[in-house]
Amino acid sequence: MKSLFIYAFILSLTMSILVIFLTSKYNLFIDHSDVSKPQNFHETATPRAGGIGLFLASMLLLLSSFGLKFVIPILFAFVSGIFEDFHNSLSPKLRLFLQFIAAATAIWLTDAVVTYLGLGITMPYWVGAIFSIFAIVGMMNAINIIDGFNGLASGVILLILFSFLTVSYTHGNTEIFTVTSIIIGATLGFFLLNFPKGKIFLGDGGAYMLGFIVAVIGIFLAGKYANVSPWYILAIFIYPVWEVLFSIVRKLSIGLSPMQPDNQHIHMLIHKHITKSNPLTSVLIWVCILPNMLLSTLYSHSSIINILITLYFIVAYLGIYRFLSQKNT
Repeated sequence: MKSLFIYAFILSLTMSILVIFLTSKYNLFIDHSDVSKPQNFHETATPRAGGIGLFLASMLLLLSSFGLKFVIPILFAFVSGIFEDFHNSLSPKLRLFLQFIAAATAIWLTDAVVTYLGLGITMPYWVGAIFSIFAIVGMMNAINIIDGFNGLASGVILLILFSFLTVSYTHGNTEIFTVTSIIIGATLGFFLLNFPKGKIFLGDGGAYMLGFIVAVIGIFLAGKYANVSPWYILAIFIYPVWEVLFSIVRKLSIGLSPMQPDNQHIHMLIHKHITKSNPLTSVLIWVCILPNMLLSTLYSHSSIINILITLYFIVAYLGIYRFLSQKNT
């Protein structure tokens, strides 16, 4: 398992360096700094194909029996975003279709389904399957939304994966431990080039893929073990999940489409009013969410504690967001 982590790290790092060289040489997958987009915070043209190295490193999952079932769904998740990185956009409907195919295939092959919601609430299997599909697709898009600053999304993913590594080790699940180790290695190889200098970006392909992987692993753990609360999974995911839900409500309240990008996400406000630094924005957000993640991991069996952690985060987020948004006026 240790060797697979190292191999995944080396492969991801090597391929990411190769992608930087090739995409810069042939002007492929380049995110130009002079393009007017709300989420543009870089000053030089940068490759946004970090997902390629991550995807190739994730093929080491073929060496794991659980990971073997995971590879085809990961491919669908990756493909749903890589065309956008190639500046050859898929239609939103086709992108969502591929994401639903990825989620449904993962559920079919790995049986990653949540039917018990904690607090004595149980759903029929078919309801749980539909719920799980929507949760996976939602998490894919949530990670893509927070991918705004160097290391932010991949750093959050690493914190989530380390939590899952701890829980899988506690429950003696060597398959999930191995899969998680491989993805940590792959993500870390990319992370070293993305943070703090932003030599390469995750891109939609990488963001969708990593969001997909952590969603499936989390749902599998909550579905397989009665003493892994589904509320623990929500508490671990709450930052990207709440960012999506709040953004939808916020945009609808002012007459905007939820699909329309803007510059009012909390990480953007933190950058504008507090850090004024791309990498420091990511560091501040990691520091803020780390205590919640540690507590959730420690009490992964407790629905009550994780509900309280989730509510605390939401209240704190709303307070901070209101304070920062008032500085805009």
